Amino acid sequence: MKTTFKTSLFLLAIVASVAVVGCKGKKKEAKPTGEVLVNEYCTGPEYFSDKKTFRANAVSESMDQQTAKNKALIEAKQHLASFISTTIKSTLDNYVKDNEHNKKEDLEKKYEGLTREVVNQKLSGIKVICDKLTKTPEGNYKSYVAIELGADDLVTAINDRLTKDESLKVDYDYEKFKKTFNDEMDKMGK
Repeated sequence: MKTTFKTSLFLLAIVASVAVVGCKGKKKEAKPTGEVLVNEYCTGPEYFSDKKTFRANAVSESMDQQTAKNKALIEAKQHLASFISTTIKSTLDNYVKDNEHNKKEDLEKKYEGLTREVVNQKLSGIKVICDKLTKTPEGNYKSYVAIELGADDLVTAINDRLTKDESLKVDYDYEKFKKTFNDEMDKMGK
């Protein structure tokens, strides 16, 4: 088959058209007018809670460097405590529901009180997993922090506390409590 100059020119035009259309298909995402993408430290999937660890993060700003850091750490601890309390509450609700007792409400209140005490004690043992400090254009300090607390440490501490209470010891089943707790933690990992 003999190719003429016109045929070659025509094929070249088709190839060029396909190339141009192909390039247009890979459009860059349009940036909204007036908005700036913010890169926030100590956040993202690696700082999410999972079935083995509770995690929380916070950011705070102040004219004073240490104040910014302290405020961020306090806020992160508050987030962590709230998250743990919610998980423990779900665990206790399910645990107590599974254990049929006539004094269910009284038992639940005692468990909640003791676990709240344990959570408050364990928060002193948190681990800082990310700590960044920046200075804003206005001269303020901005502190980013992420913290974590191991779920196993918490369950062990709760177990220790519950087994020391004589009135709860009779109704308490560690293996069942741990299984219920692990079920709650598994929900987090999904």
